[in-house]
Amino acid sequence: MSDTPIKDLSFEDALSELEGIVRQLEGGDAPLEESIALYQRGAKLKAHCEGKLKSAQLKVEKIVLAPDGSASTVPFDAD
Repeated sequence: MSDTPIKDLSFEDALSELEGIVRQLEGGDAPLEESIALYQRGAKLKAHCEGKLKSAQLKVEKIVLAPDGSASTVPFDAD
């Protein structure tokens, strides 16, 4: 588990750390208190990643161009 404040992590770094936490928790080798701490950090990393994705989504919505080349805002559809 990293000591880096979550707010300072890039999306990629936060996701990588979250994946590591999931592996540790799935392995079931961590003592109870450590598992709780891992789970708490994992929940915060998940929220951080979701926030970064939402921010990226808003940026994409702002730069979509219409077929005629004019700028328009179109909701991003993740489907």
